Amino acid sequence: MSSRCFVFGSHVLDVDRERLTRDARPLAVGARGMAMLGTLLAARGKAVDKSQLMEAAWPGLAVEESNLSVQIAALRKLLGPAPDGTAWIETVPRVGYRFAGEVASEESPSAGLDPVTRSPRARIAVVPFDNVSGDPKQEYFVDGITDDIITALSRFRWFLVASRGSSFAYKGLGKDPKAIGSDLGVSFLVEGSVRRAGHRVRVTADLVEVASGTTVWSEQYNIEDSEIFAVQDAIAERVAGAVEPELLRRDSIRVAHHTGNLTAWDLVRQGTWNFHKVSKPTHVEARRLFSAACARDEALAEAQFWRARVNAGLVAYGWSTDAEADLREGLEAALRAIYLDGQNPYSHYALAIISVYSDRQPQAVLAAERAVELSPSFALGHLVLGMSQLFSGDAKAAIGPLAHGLRLNPHDPQNPVWFNLLALAHFFSGDTVASLDTARAALKIRPDSKPLLLTLACCHAARGEWDNARSTARLAGDVQVKGNDALEPMRRHNPEWDRRIRALLERTR
Repeated sequence: MSSRCFVFGSHVLDVDRERLTRDARPLAVGARGMAMLGTLLAARGKAVDKSQLMEAAWPGLAVEESNLSVQIAALRKLLGPAPDGTAWIETVPRVGYRFAGEVASEESPSAGLDPVTRSPRARIAVVPFDNVSGDPKQEYFVDGITDDIITALSRFRWFLVASRGSSFAYKGLGKDPKAIGSDLGVSFLVEGSVRRAGHRVRVTADLVEVASGTTVWSEQYNIEDSEIFAVQDAIAERVAGAVEPELLRRDSIRVAHHTGNLTAWDLVRQGTWNFHKVSKPTHVEARRLFSAACARDEALAEAQFWRARVNAGLVAYGWSTDAEADLREGLEAALRAIYLDGQNPYSHYALAIISVYSDRQPQAVLAAERAVELSPSFALGHLVLGMSQLFSGDAKAAIGPLAHGLRLNPHDPQNPVWFNLLALAHFFSGDTVASLDTARAALKIRPDSKPLLLTLACCHAARGEWDNARSTARLAGDVQVKGNDALEPMRRHNPEWDRRIRALLERTR
């Protein structure tokens, strides 16, 4: 399978794979810059008017012309000067821009090969960086840096990156690389610390090989906080290069793209800090923060997909005061996130989860599949795929994605929901033994999960184990919860399943 490439100077733009390299080294370029560069190169030296470039970069969106100027300036800086010392991209007065250098076309015969087929993929975990600022209020900032490095590393397809939930299970604990590596099944750990004082930030990062305990790479950055985006991407690229330098030279996909608005980024970090606490007050506060980030920077895809996720959570847990409005807002935010950064698996996950609770199951399945295509190690993509298949009525199809997602992401604070879905998928597939085992294993982690207790009671009842069924149902009745079990779409789409559950629970009284 071949791929279309444009070659200019020492640069190669692989159009189909959305990869730009210089001297065979990958360059981090955002989705909008990639679209504009491809359009300019395809014009073969002819001028491209501004409207055409804006449509390529922001399809279907109305944006200010100043955004185009910013993107062109960023491209010029990224590409550097042409061999004759002039700029690669030339301004055409009253028209737009044109690519001024010589451009050749070629096909890359190996472009269709997945780098996974060429070399084994490394497994990496980014453990939470330490906050050494002496200020607990900076904890969200430090966690945000860890989050962004995880996201950036997940863009390299030859890595299997441990999920946030798995990594953050070790927050505040002693860092024994061999123990953590054994628990998570990873070969390398990224660890470090952050000190923030005023507008100055010191970030240290280390890459540790688990087997030997040796430090493969270490770096310290002393920067202004406005430079934090570049440092996160630099850490991700240095880690990738230290683990698989040959693969890095040959194959790469873009790392996370930031717009550069530090205030918006900070609001998103505060929002995620609240979101992961999983309560009504913290979800409400998280939505306020994500909305403020969207208002501050309309082009920040991360703010949009988090706004979609939190709106889905408010509806799923029964914490919404206007579900219809929240779902509508969430759908708009998810779609905008995809327009802004369609190569980010989180954008497609956000569309999938909000679609599940908007009764758009076919759309949810497609969005979840796209998230997994973009990042095969993305646990949430597998989990939401299983959820959408279960809620659509295909219990057997849901088992594989849910089980795989939980293996990738065993420590997420919202995992009781996913474990319960897997138990129900087994139950409605007719395997009450697997359902019972799943529910019991999950209850060892969260013994106060009412939905899991009710599912376990149903399993016992279906097997005729009435004493166990009644005692488990009583335990469920003693648990006081605020919100619901997030299963409402499943009940609406599968009323016969709902009737069966209700009948079994009725007999446990």
